[in-house]
Amino acid sequence: MRQLLREKIIQVCTKKIAQKGEGVGVSFYAFFANKNDDPELLMEAATWWIQTHRLDHFEKAVKIREMIEALD
Repeated sequence: MRQLLREKIIQVCTKKIAQKGEGVGVSFYAFFANKNDDPELLMEAATWWIQTHRLDHFEKAVKIREMIEALD
């Protein structure tokens, strides 16, 4: 996974946790604008989320952030 995407996921998860608490859930769509301006990056996130890890549509932001941080 590209570093840019990793940083974006960590940033979004951290922000959502700060706003709504550790129980907040996210989907991979949370890391993108409402328009499809970078389809390759979206597919990279979707592949990691759906095919590689077989995650549910919504997962705890804490879990996702920990998974991404473990990639480093």
